[in-house]
Amino acid sequence: MPLWSRAQQQDFRSRVRGCLLGGAIGDALGAGIEFESLESIRAAHGSAGVAGYVPAYGRAGRVTDDTQMTLFTVDGLIRAHVQRDGGSWHPPTDVHQAYLRWAATQYDWGPDERRSDLGWLGRQEWLYAQRAPGQACLSGLTGPDAERPGTLDAPRNPESKGCGTVMRAAPFGLLTAWEPGLVFQLAVECSVLTHGHSTGYLAAGAFAVIVHTVARGGTLEEGVHLALATLSDHPGHEETTAALRKALDAVRAGEPSADRVEELGQGWVAEEALAIGVYCALVAHDVKSGLLLAVNHSGDSDSTGVVCGSLLGALHGETALPPELLAELEGRGTILELADDFVLELLHGPELRGPAWSERYPLK
Repeated sequence: MPLWSRAQQQDFRSRVRGCLLGGAIGDALGAGIEFESLESIRAAHGSAGVAGYVPAYGRAGRVTDDTQMTLFTVDGLIRAHVQRDGGSWHPPTDVHQAYLRWAATQYDWGPDERRSDLGWLGRQEWLYAQRAPGQACLSGLTGPDAERPGTLDAPRNPESKGCGTVMRAAPFGLLTAWEPGLVFQLAVECSVLTHGHSTGYLAAGAFAVIVHTVARGGTLEEGVHLALATLSDHPGHEETTAALRKALDAVRAGEPSADRVEELGQGWVAEEALAIGVYCALVAHDVKSGLLLAVNHSGDSDSTGVVCGSLLGALHGETALPPELLAELEGRGTILELADDFVLELLHGPELRGPAWSERYPLK
């Protein structure tokens, strides 16, 4: 990382916190309505749809597998940077190991204290809960071949382009000292761990580039155009490119509305989740209005909420997040602590080396 002033470090921390918390808020807003049609949402909650959290998985404000996997992505990236100091540097391997630890939370009753590799995040008991995990994510990380990470040459689930590859990709964009092309490539290589269709992994790469642009202080529009330029160099980009261009066209078409969101798809596949989240972030008058637009539609409301919330949080920082939604958010303390650990590792990694940090983020 470059040498930053105190103000620059504070700004970066605010954007990292905003990105992770904003994504989680969007996730929780959509969690209770993700399998409902727009018509049924309006019938139950009024013509404007939901205006806040509705109960899901036992109470309002609960997050889904989208936030769970995002947090384990951060955990993997922190460990990758710790590994680099020891001479080992292959971030997709560390992220893969983090995803395997996430997969254990979907089947185990709680943290296995015999496992020395769990680290701090893997011991958070509230994460041990099934919240409608995607089948491609589960199948790519379980079974007799689970320890073999997917690669671009031999991806897991080669026909899958589900949104599970996009909803967890925001943390790659927070590596602001990296060049955009490397951020894109890392997101792609970590996507094929579970999703092997080119549209799936290229949509994840594009999302990471947009987050990266705004986390560096750019605009959303600049991020989208950089993502489009980056996509054009990769085979199989056509569906993702078309979806992003459709989102830009929707911005220019007039006042934001749920009907315009519906025209972009339902969000079950990667390019549609990306397009909906990007559109809602681009037209948002403020963070809350953007998030509500992103979840009130027929489809995968939590994943589109994650994409929109991650973008708006990285763009505006944590202080722009709706306080009434932040206060009720499940896991808020864990998310904040992990965000701050990520910033500490990137800015002050060598100063942290010692038993305490090694226990939080063990190398094995």
